[in-house]
Amino acid sequence: RLQKLLAHAGVASRRACDELIREGHVQVNGVTGTELGTKADPSRDEITVDFEPIRREQPVYILMNKPKGYVTTVKDEAGRPTVMALLRGVSQRVYPVGRLDFQSEGLLLLTNDGTLAQRLTALDFHVPKVYMVKVHRLPEASTLEELRDGFRLDGRRLKPCAIEVVDRQGNPWLQVTLTEGKNQQIRRMFAAVGHPVSKLRRIAFGPLEDPDLKPGAWRFLSAQELAEASSPPSAPTS
Repeated sequence: RLQKLLAHAGVASRRACDELIREGHVQVNGVTGTELGTKADPSRDEITVDFEPIRREQPVYILMNKPKGYVTTVKDEAGRPTVMALLRGVSQRVYPVGRLDFQSEGLLLLTNDGTLAQRLTALDFHVPKVYMVKVHRLPEASTLEELRDGFRLDGRRLKPCAIEVVDRQGNPWLQVTLTEGKNQQIRRMFAAVGHPVSKLRRIAFGPLEDPDLKPGAWRFLSAQELAEASSPPSAPTS
């Protein structure tokens, strides 16, 4: 399928490639199509994005500690700085996997491997993401249980999550582990129960961790990290 070929060529994530096709940016042999079911053979068909030929690049895997004040997109229509501005010396076209909002910080994977990106973000694989969260006042024990046990947000029940109190002093720090990632989910959850978030930092994305990576810094994944990230836990069978 065309979107899979585009993702494997490092154009964007599978989901973003779907949008490129729908919006008419992709051509096969010079003909623009918007059907997601379109198939192509890269050995005989010319595939272009805005009439620029795609190239299959060497896969690249980068772990970044995103600072506040950057968006996790390749481009931003509002003109805000994106995480791509922090990369230097990377010739391949990589893109961020998953989201961290403008005011949040922490670990972010960037790659041109669409298959790995899909595995790490697909809900079926239940890849855990761990966050340190500072909130206004310590929630009651009953409120924390409500948040842990499939909190209802916008009329929909979220998947259960793990919440541990790490520091009870003043405005406390909590460790929150999610296996799904709705838009600004943690901020919206705590705001809904009267404990708005003042700081949010992702400290683990699946098996990927690096407490020594400074904000704004990045590095390539090791072979062991890549092997672990490529084998996220499967969904339960029961």
